[in-house]
Amino acid sequence: MKMKTTIMLGAVAILTACASPKKLVATGGSRADGTVKMSYEYGLFETPQVNTLQGAATAKQRCAAWGYKEAEPFGGATKKCINSSSSGCNRWMVTIEYQCTGTPIASR
Repeated sequence: MKMKTTIMLGAVAILTACASPKKLVATGGSRADGTVKMSYEYGLFETPQVNTLQGAATAKQRCAAWGYKEAEPFGGATKKCINSSSSGCNRWMVTIEYQCTGTPIASR
């Protein structure tokens, strides 16, 4: 009986720790500074698989709406705990900041 319980717990742990596709979404930024913040969230037993090409394309679209030509990541990411319990953090938000590049078109 004990062996069966151990196997079941192991199977649950493996299934919940599977790769989890994540989409970067715009969560902030500044038109004046030409920056866009793109973020995704993941939980304790998730292994996030992030589509960085999708994130860069979305940041570029946001920059284009502001009159810039391109968007480039600053490099690196910030990871912030957004849900903690007595045993520690169990949900994080990861943010990548992009710089809009190219001379912006003047507002009319």
